[in-house]
Amino acid sequence: MSLLDRAALSTLPMLPRWLMRKLASRYIAGEELSDALIKLAELQQRGFAGIIDVLGEDVLDEGAARAVGAAYRTAASALAQRKLDCYVSVKPTHLGLRLSEELCTQLYDELARHCAPLGLGLRVEMEDHTTTDATLRVFERLRARHTNVGLVLQSRLLRTPADITALAAGSLWVRLVKGIYLEPPEIAHTEPGPIREAYVAAARQLLQRGARLSFATHDELLAERLIALCRELGVARERYEFQVLLGVREALWERWSAGGERVRVYVPFGPEWRAYSTRRLRKNPQIFRHVVRDLLLRR
Repeated sequence: MSLLDRAALSTLPMLPRWLMRKLASRYIAGEELSDALIKLAELQQRGFAGIIDVLGEDVLDEGAARAVGAAYRTAASALAQRKLDCYVSVKPTHLGLRLSEELCTQLYDELARHCAPLGLGLRVEMEDHTTTDATLRVFERLRARHTNVGLVLQSRLLRTPADITALAAGSLWVRLVKGIYLEPPEIAHTEPGPIREAYVAAARQLLQRGARLSFATHDELLAERLIALCRELGVARERYEFQVLLGVREALWERWSAGGERVRVYVPFGPEWRAYSTRRLRKNPQIFRHVVRDLLLRR
C-alpha cells in the first residue's frame, strides 16, 4: 500500500456520514432487511446464491442480543417466503458470547430451530482468537442438536489443524477463510504464503474427513489449487462451493460460475455498516480513490 493510500485511509474515521455511506455502498446491501432481500433476489437472477448477515458484534446487553436473534428470525422467514437460495450467518459476539456462553448458545439454538423447517442453514461465524474456544464449544453443542448448523474456520490460526482433528465425528459443514483478524505471530501465520499453504492443508484435512466445504476467497491462485485438490480427491462439485464478498471482484465470480463452479455471495446489511465498510476499504484502498475522484469530477 502506498504512502498516499495510507494517508487517505487514515481519514476514514473522520469522514462525514454521507461520504462514508457512498463509499460503503459497494460492500453492503443497505440498512434495512428490504435492501438485503432486493440485492439477494438480483444476485439469484444472475445465478448466485447468497448469505445474509446482520452487521454487528460485541453485544454486551442481553436485551440487545435477544433483539439480534429476533432480527435474524425475521430475516430467515423473509428468505423462505421469497424462496431465496440463502442461509443466515451470525457472529457469536453479536448474540452475546462475551456476556454469556449460555445465552449465546440459547439464541443460536432458537434460531437453528426457526431455520430448520424453513429449509435454511445457519452458520456460526469465527471471530478473533479470544473467542475461538467458546465458539467451538457453542458450535459442538448446537451440532449435537441440529443438522443445519455450520462453522467457520480460519487458516491463519496455527491451532486450526488441531481444532479440525478435535471436532466430533459426524457430518461437517465448514466455511474456510484465511481470516481477517490480525493475530500475533505466536498464534497465527502472518504472511500471505504460509496463510495460503495452511488454507490448502486445512481444506485437504476437512475434505478427507468428508466435510462439505465453502471456500471463502478471492485469491485466484488459491482457487485453482483448491479445484485441483477436489479433483485429486474425487470430490463432487455438490460438496463444495466458492464464497465471495458483495462488491469484491465480481468479474472473478462470473468466471468461476461460467466454469461450472457454484458461487455464493455474502450480503451484509444493517445500521452497523460503518465498521464493516471501513475494514473492507482498508483492504481495497483503490475504491476510496475512485469514489473521491468521481466526487471531485462532478463538482
